[in-house]
Amino acid sequence: MQFRVIPVTPFQQNCSLLWCARTMKGAVVDPGGDLDAIQAAVARFGVTVDKILLTHGHIDHAGGTAELKRRLGVLIEGPQREESFWIEQLPQQSQMFGFPRAEAFVPDRWLEDGDAVEFGEVRLEVIHTPGHTPGHVVFFERASRIAVVGDVLFQGSIGRTDFPRGDYDTLIRSIRQKLWPLGNDVTFIPGHGPLSTFGDERESNPFVGDSA
Repeated sequence: MQFRVIPVTPFQQNCSLLWCARTMKGAVVDPGGDLDAIQAAVARFGVTVDKILLTHGHIDHAGGTAELKRRLGVLIEGPQREESFWIEQLPQQSQMFGFPRAEAFVPDRWLEDGDAVEFGEVRLEVIHTPGHTPGHVVFFERASRIAVVGDVLFQGSIGRTDFPRGDYDTLIRSIRQKLWPLGNDVTFIPGHGPLSTFGDERESNPFVGDSA
């Protein structure tokens, strides 16, 4: 699997373009906005987008989803069903944070822990990781050892838990019980900021490192 990170919105959210190197079929993960930039990257790398994938329903991750679906004519997969209340509130979220008006939508497929999503010859494992939001999911590509983790984990930090239905203890369990077992060699693409590895975070992250 190959990928390109496309920072979007004033929050510099890491939208990810993922694709199968052999078939050039791919997916856009978390199209929060700046759809022209996303589509320019799609064209630049010659990717045929099969679907839109969502880690969770916050405005900077999901704000452009409905419009991108219209533009590309593809399905929306994810997040987990508990995220519906955030997606329903996208119009209010956009107003609150000064974003262009975002539309609510219903994903074509809600995802559950243990599901998989596919494009070309790539298979992403779906891991339900609540805590930042209740229906947050992580996408893990075992062959390339890459995980798209949304706002669960960052280099040197973790996701906020002060939003409605966030929970600190739940987030810590999600990271330690569901992400760490995937392996220290896994490179992760966070929702904001630079990439890191699970091993580096276990060594130095002050919130979820092994010595925390």
